[in-house]
Amino acid sequence: MLETGYLAVFLVGLLGGVHCVSMCGGIVGALSLQVEQPAAPASTPSCGRQWPLHLAYSVGRIASYTLAGAIVGSIGLLYRDVLPVQIGLYVLANLMLIALGLYLTGFTRLLAPLERGGQVLWRRLQPLTRRFLPVRTVAQALPLGALWGFLPCGMVYGVLSTALMTGSAARGAGLMLAFGLGTLPNLLLAGLALGRFRDFTRNGTVRLVAGLLVLGFGVWGLLHASTLGGELWKGVICE
Repeated sequence: MLETGYLAVFLVGLLGGVHCVSMCGGIVGALSLQVEQPAAPASTPSCGRQWPLHLAYSVGRIASYTLAGAIVGSIGLLYRDVLPVQIGLYVLANLMLIALGLYLTGFTRLLAPLERGGQVLWRRLQPLTRRFLPVRTVAQALPLGALWGFLPCGMVYGVLSTALMTGSAARGAGLMLAFGLGTLPNLLLAGLALGRFRDFTRNGTVRLVAGLLVLGFGVWGLLHASTLGGELWKGVICE
C-alpha cells in the first residue's frame, strides 16, 4: 500500500508546478526551439513529434531528483536513532514547506538564497548541456534532462530536506521520485502548450491557492512535530 507521505510529496510537486513552469518554462521553450524538426505532412501536429523528447527531458530530470533523494536519505542514517535531532530536522523540513508555500504565493523570497547557493554547482554543469544540443533523439534528451535536474530550485531543496528525514536511501529516493512525478504534468504541458499554460500558471489566484495548500502541509507538520508527522509520515520518516 502506498504510504500517505509519498502522496503528500506528490501533491506538493503537483501544486508547486506553477513555480516549475514559471522557473523552467523558459528552459522548456528553449529546448523546444532546439529540437530539430523533421519533415512531416501538414496534417501531423508538431506536438506529436515533440512529446517523446519532452517526456525524455523529464525522465532525466526526475532521475536526478531520485538520485539526490537517495544520497540525502543515506546521510539521514547518521541520526536515525537520535530522536532530538530527528525532531529538529523535521521542524526544519516543515518550515521549508511553509517558506515554499509563501514563495509560491509571491509573499516572500525566503528560498531565493538557497537557489543562489545552488548556482555554484549549476555553473559547472551548464556547459555540459551544449553537448546535447540541438536535440534530435531521446538519447540526447535524457542526459540533457538529467543535467536540468540540477538547476537551482528552492522547491526541490525544500523537498530534499524532507528526504533527509527518511534515514534511508530507498525511502529518500522514493520520496523524490514521488515529488518528481508530481511535477511531470505541469512541465509536459508547458512543453507542448507553452504560451497558454504559462499564462494560466502566472494567474495570481492559481499561485495563491497552490501556495496556501503547500503552506498548509507545513503547518500541519509543525502541529504534529512531537510524533514526527503521525500517520501521514508513518513508514516514510524513520522513527
